[in-house]
Amino acid sequence: MTQAAKPKSNTLKAQDTLRDMIFAGDLMPGSTYLEAELAELLGMSRTPVREAALRLEAHGLLEVRPRHGVRITPVSPKDMEEIYEILTELEGLCAEKAADATHSEEEVSALEEAIRHMDEALAAEDRVAWAAADEEFHSALIRLGHNQRIESICAMYNDQVRRARAVTLWLRPLPTESNKAHREVCEAIRNCDAEAAGRLHRAHRRAARKLLTELLTRHGLRNV
Repeated sequence: MTQAAKPKSNTLKAQDTLRDMIFAGDLMPGSTYLEAELAELLGMSRTPVREAALRLEAHGLLEVRPRHGVRITPVSPKDMEEIYEILTELEGLCAEKAADATHSEEEVSALEEAIRHMDEALAAEDRVAWAAADEEFHSALIRLGHNQRIESICAMYNDQVRRARAVTLWLRPLPTESNKAHREVCEAIRNCDAEAAGRLHRAHRRAARKLLTELLTRHGLRNV
């Protein structure tokens, strides 16, 4: 008999709702809210909202300021440059470790499944589905690195990347080159070519960084 899923705690519900509101732009960058305001907005008591805010602060989405409420943290092109520098090296290392290690068929299949989803989304010109599949690929790649500390660091920064990418998703050209780059990385991992896997993935991340920061700057999106 399948065990029923454990219901979400109010803290986790508040965390997910606040994150979604930040990504959707309902809570604008640079804006400030009292805990009581957020609690009323979410229909919850202040305690789970406070705990959720502290968790989201660790991901760089907001800043908890004692006696002054919660400030939604802006992300600038400079912030994205720095974040991508970190993710480029850490994910590149994961790609190398994935190719160099004895990986399972299931782990590599997760990469290929994500690429299939990306191709399907691209064919349908569904950018939202493509972005979700792209995140699926990067998450699978990081797991293949088998390093929990790298996973934690990447998770901390990926929320900020997701927010900036959501703003630029409709400004960029269709990401055909991105899909091609993902396939090349996956093929290098399949071939156990660690040097190629790391080199190709770092090149892909650098290209993504350049595109994202240029779009943010060109369109005047200096704080998202």
